[in-house]
Amino acid sequence: MKKAIFLIAASLTLAACGAVSTNTSMYSAHQPVVQRTNYAIDLASDGSGVASADQKRLAEWLDALNLGYGDRISIDDDGYASSDAYRDVAAAAQKRGMLITQTAPKTTGAIAPGTIRVVVTRSQASVPSCPDWSTTTESNFNAGNHSNYGCATNANIAAMVADPEDLVRGRESSRLDRNSGKAAVNAYKNKTGGN
Repeated sequence: MKKAIFLIAASLTLAACGAVSTNTSMYSAHQPVVQRTNYAIDLASDGSGVASADQKRLAEWLDALNLGYGDRISIDDDGYASSDAYRDVAAAAQKRGMLITQTAPKTTGAIAPGTIRVVVTRSQASVPSCPDWSTTTESNFNAGNHSNYGCATNANIAAMVADPEDLVRGRESSRLDRNSGKAAVNAYKNKTGGN
């Protein structure tokens, strides 16, 4: 009888060990995730550029978004905008230290004739599944990493990266110059209030 109880207890213990999922590699199961948010505004565009009332709206909108390093501004016009409208939007962006990117992301809703849509794309990096204390070290019989393994490192990388898009596709060496690193450091200082 004692032998049967011991075998049942041992089989239940082994079954419980098999149910515990473990990460036996050196890679973290928790990786940074980059989320993009698009902000859009439609502006009236006449033959001589963006209408003057809408130029003021654009300036106030860009100021309210508090543009920073890593934000991207693009123009979606469905072929309706004139080069003067592009010039007006580019001038407003340039006053805030930004450039217009080539392609605009897809946004909802149709663009009415005689208007252009200015889109600001902002990315944010985070590790949504951290911290993860779902497993304990006492039941680690497979020599696997703890469920929280890599959370601190990857959360710090997500918090410190100046442009979260770099986590998605990196950078080409042709885009780098000696001022791009300086701009990233200044953006981080401004965000954290550091010296």
